[in-house]
Amino acid sequence: DNLNKRPLLTPIPDLCVEAGTLINQPVTATDPDGQRVIITGFGGVFNVGQDGTALAPGELIQPAYARLLNGGVAQAQPATATFSWQTNCNQLREAPYDVTFKVSDVPPRPTPSLVSFQTFRIRLVGPSVKNLTARATATANGRAIQLSWDAYSCGAAGTTLSIYRKEGCAPIESQTCVTGAPAGYTKIGEVPSTATTYTDTSSLRRGVSYSYRLVAVYPDRNGGFNGGESIASTQACVELALLAPVITQVTVDSTGPDGPRNPRITVKWTRPLGLNPGDLPGPYQYRLQRAEGLTGTNYAPIATINTTLLATAPDTIYVDRGSSTSAINTVANAYRYRLEFYYTLNGVLTRLDVTEPASSVRLAAAPANRQIVLSWQANVPWSNDGQKHDIYRSRSGPGGPFNKIREVQVMTPTYTFTDDGSDTFLADGNTSRVLSVDSSYCYRVMTTGVYTDPQLARLGPLTNYSQVLCASPADTTRPCPPTLRLDSLNCASLTPESFCNTTSFTNKLNWTPASGPTCDSRVASYKLYYARYAQDTLGLLTSVAAPTTSFEHASLSTVAGCYYVTAVSQRGLESQPSNKVCNEACPSLVLPNVFTPNGDGKNDQFVPLKCPRFVERIEFVVYTRWGAKVYESSGASLAWDGKSNEGAEMPTGLYYYQATVHYALLERNAPPQILKGWVQILREAVSLR
Repeated sequence: DNLNKRPLLTPIPDLCVEAGTLINQPVTATDPDGQRVIITGFGGVFNVGQDGTALAPGELIQPAYARLLNGGVAQAQPATATFSWQTNCNQLREAPYDVTFKVSDVPPRPTPSLVSFQTFRIRLVGPSVKNLTARATATANGRAIQLSWDAYSCGAAGTTLSIYRKEGCAPIESQTCVTGAPAGYTKIGEVPSTATTYTDTSSLRRGVSYSYRLVAVYPDRNGGFNGGESIASTQACVELALLAPVITQVTVDSTGPDGPRNPRITVKWTRPLGLNPGDLPGPYQYRLQRAEGLTGTNYAPIATINTTLLATAPDTIYVDRGSSTSAINTVANAYRYRLEFYYTLNGVLTRLDVTEPASSVRLAAAPANRQIVLSWQANVPWSNDGQKHDIYRSRSGPGGPFNKIREVQVMTPTYTFTDDGSDTFLADGNTSRVLSVDSSYCYRVMTTGVYTDPQLARLGPLTNYSQVLCASPADTTRPCPPTLRLDSLNCASLTPESFCNTTSFTNKLNWTPASGPTCDSRVASYKLYYARYAQDTLGLLTSVAAPTTSFEHASLSTVAGCYYVTAVSQRGLESQPSNKVCNEACPSLVLPNVFTPNGDGKNDQFVPLKCPRFVERIEFVVYTRWGAKVYESSGASLAWDGKSNEGAEMPTGLYYYQATVHYALLERNAPPQILKGWVQILREAVSLR
């Protein structure tokens, strides 16, 4: 029995350190028996093989390599070795490094040695970019923010710096060993790790604070990007001062050119916020531009307005009526506006800034069943969400009068309202009345919005009207399905002579219109559908004008078939199908048992007795008494002349036959009737009565 007990290693917590940190981690081991112990270490950080021999430089990791001081030698316990590793940026990778330690006891012979293992992980992260700063500036293309930072030297060739941005500068607590950009940031650019500046010109807005952070992205040894990311830099915050006008209204005053008045849109704006006369040299100038469409970007100048920036000057409003060279059509289009502000620099008018563009409100309408669904949108720098929008309706055409019928609380940029004719805003009268499909109704919408930026929220509610739009409701009310009847055959009442010599048949149909409170009683026609077989999809057979409620389906080879009928309203809407009715054929075929093929013109052929009904095909085989087949035929009729298929006359005698009879029935693959029997051939001059 071996009473030796296994030595133990004290657990080591995982580490996370920045590249460049010198790690000195004690590794402690004890032995319950008080034996001496040997501590050794394994892992790629040592850059040694399984046998402990050194590998080629850089084979597993880039130097410097880890060492285990006091490792590999017997020590009295408690024994301690020191794991020492000078990390650097060339060793960065996304995955952690695993280091395994082994402790072996040294018992007296012949007691075998026992071992224990302990593994801990080292996560190596890149240091953050240092001393990031941001300042507002301008480029030839407009607003800009200039970023600067200290040169970054960590990372192998191929390392890049990602630039992240978010609106707002709320502080974020830094977290140890968390890499990458914090939540809420959006990547806006990427530069080589050698860069120390970046100019942001993407969608910057005046009066908004921006927070920036930089993150280094490292390549792996194979040239990919599995080297991970660095810790994010501290944020650099900057606010773009307003110093520019702000558009506050783009409202459609009148709709045209097809309306009762010429088209007209009023545009209003503020003076440059935060800019006083004298802050910049004058004279000053506004230049208003217009583009077609909610998202148009093809701006054209429409007005130049000189200003003194004095509060009493009426220079922050423009009524756009279009011109001979730049007409507007508020019936067909929305329009988008922006305003440039110029000051004088060295005697030359120089652009300071341009406003965020703002469009007119665009209204659309879609007909519904005795309703009209309105939807509207606007592409503006303020928010129209979470506000009450007013719906106006005219029952007298685009010239009005318009009554306010509803205040709609909107929450998202998809604004809709369904007008059913009611009027819930009674201050200007009650115009509630069911919408008529024969009338046109005209609408306009007034939106209400506010700037979400605290500096601009004081501009108050911003109201804007859409163009006038007229529409009619639809009528999707369908007729009720009729009740269909069919004059079906009564097979039990047929005699053997029924349908003698009849090759064309007629199905007689009639139907009864139905009515109800949810159905349209104004029926213009009926559609009759037919299928030859019960399994088939019924197709359109004919259309019958109302008030006729019957139809004869003639020239049929069989009465078998199925029908249903629908009613069609004066608006062309078709009802659901009626009940489905089907007619079935009454098959019949009887064969004689004697015939006389002697050429006297009487009973010379073996044919069915008179009046077979609805026969499609007969497969007929004749055998002698000894079972030899002498005749075979297939066709729509049967007429055997008493000869073999080779043309030889069969002698007087008894013959056996099998007739497989296929009928024109309702089922496409209805099983045939099998008739087996005998027939006597008589060639002597005899009389059959």
